Amino acid sequence: MRKKISFVILSSSGAPAKQVCTSKTAIHLFGAVLIAIFLVVGYIIYDYYNLRETTAHLQNREVYLSSRMDEIHLQRKQIQKFASEINALKSKLLALSGFEKKIRIIANLEDANESDNIFGVGGSIPDDLDAQLPLTEKHNSLMRDMHEQIEQLSRASGSQQEEFESLLRSLEDQQNLLASTPAIRPISRSVKSWVTSKFGYRKSPFTGKREFHKAYDIASRKGTPILATADGVVTFSGKKGLLGYTIVIDHGHGMVTRYGHNHKLLRKRGDKVKRWETIALMGSTGRSTGPHVHYEVHLNGIPVNPEKYMLN
Repeated sequence: MRKKISFVILSSSGAPAKQVCTSKTAIHLFGAVLIAIFLVVGYIIYDYYNLRETTAHLQNREVYLSSRMDEIHLQRKQIQKFASEINALKSKLLALSGFEKKIRIIANLEDANESDNIFGVGGSIPDDLDAQLPLTEKHNSLMRDMHEQIEQLSRASGSQQEEFESLLRSLEDQQNLLASTPAIRPISRSVKSWVTSKFGYRKSPFTGKREFHKAYDIASRKGTPILATADGVVTFSGKKGLLGYTIVIDHGHGMVTRYGHNHKLLRKRGDKVKRWETIALMGSTGRSTGPHVHYEVHLNGIPVNPEKYMLN
């Protein structure tokens, strides 16, 4: 006979007591069911909190990824902006190169690297970068092209700097040459004067014979200012035979000018003079028929026609 357990149920209302009998097996089964229920409920609660935590993590992850995507899009926009700036810089560099070549043409200067361009011997001008890539696409190839063009532009800018330095030296040399080249009359146009004898063959006013006159004579009143026709250094200032009081100026580059028959010399040997500077006063010293300036221009020791060097 199986053992049973009795439960007596008492009522507070005075009703008769009730007795409930059950077996130990039933009690064990009930306990097991109760434990199973607690386990299931506990698992459900655990799973709920775990699911809620996972959901919150996914939401945070989504926010993070969204912010990262915004950041990536912003970076790609910046990359595209840099690509556009590289294209603009390249255009400006090419414009500067073209401007330098125009100056050389205008100034009649040779380009030592005429066959080259700023991107090197035989180098072609890089294509413009594609700065309009969709933001959803990767920009790896664009960034690689940008690095390559930055290196090319760096070399090109160095080359262009050398070209401008060469141009500056050439312009300075040409400026010195122009400043040292006789280019005006030794008598101001504002002063009343007249040409008494030009460069070339003439009848001598002293002998009446045909002779070669290697100067350009301009007459005016005694004391009229005689002007230096170009920058230079006085190499002679004094009495010189039939030319009387004479000044000789060496302008460099093989150019020398002489001013004869002066009344008074205002510059001495070794003085530096500038174009338009008064160097003497007109006179009639030496063998002369009247107040005038005997003006000679010599190129590499050979007398040349001074009239060709009078731009005014």
